Amino acid sequence: MKEIVLTALFCSLITCSNTEEKQPSSFEPQEAFSKYWYSGVAELNRYKLSQARYGEQREGDVVLIFVTEDFLLKKQVKDEDAKNELSTSVLKTNYIKKFTTGIYDYSLMSSVFTPINSKEYPSTIKVTTSSQEWCGHTYLQLNKNNTGYQFSGHSYFMNEGDEAGKFSNILLEDELFNRIRINYHSIPIGELELLPSTQWLRLSHNKVVPQKASISLSELKKSAQHLVLKVSYLHIERELSITFEKAFPHKILGWEESYPSGYGNNKKTMQTSAILDTTILSPYWNKNTNSDLELRELFFSK
Repeated sequence: MKEIVLTALFCSLITCSNTEEKQPSSFEPQEAFSKYWYSGVAELNRYKLSQARYGEQREGDVVLIFVTEDFLLKKQVKDEDAKNELSTSVLKTNYIKKFTTGIYDYSLMSSVFTPINSKEYPSTIKVTTSSQEWCGHTYLQLNKNNTGYQFSGHSYFMNEGDEAGKFSNILLEDELFNRIRINYHSIPIGELELLPSTQWLRLSHNKVVPQKASISLSELKKSAQHLVLKVSYLHIERELSITFEKAFPHKILGWEESYPSGYGNNKKTMQTSAILDTTILSPYWNKNTNSDLELRELFFSK
């Protein structure tokens, strides 16, 4: 099954109204959820990107891939027929970002694995992020354990190098897309500890340290069918606003990040934004022949 949706809507994040009704945070998949997410296809979304980097705006693309799969809880890898090991169904996000700075390119990718059964498994199990550009590349991985998360990082850059550590069981900014798609009511509202985006941590060369943040959920005044989830960090200069559809399947329409960019006198607060352009439902893992280039051309058409 293939479906293409073109979206030109990205409402102002200023005109919001706090009128969203409180709903139960527990979640049990209903028929519509199962029909959409267990139909043997993935949801592929392409976004037009405006990326703040080195004090200037850069154009690029973001691809968000959402797909369900069985995931081994102990090894924390895809369950490809490990019959004797405990596994659970997860919603996986593959978040791929590409943009150009001058002569060279940036490519970043994050994978986030969040259990569908949040009652039994309330925490995201694993996050991986890698970045590649002409200076070098980096890798960061978070793994859930009994007490929280452990992480390991590897980087070309001297101040990062090889690192490892742990932090308590808190919410991750990286899991917000998955939480919205599964059940946005499960996202805690108010002040809390939050680990910032692992892509942002790598691009800004910040340490893997949880930060105090405030989360709010609002309706857009111009469109009550769309909601905005806003994250404001209290002690670092970073904000995030995600716009999504109120109705199932809660499609991510776009987002905006605000943070300092540039160096010295050129450093200033800038915005990175992504606006949904195309959505395709497809078993993309089977679309790897030359005849499938048609689908790629359609997905990435300007």
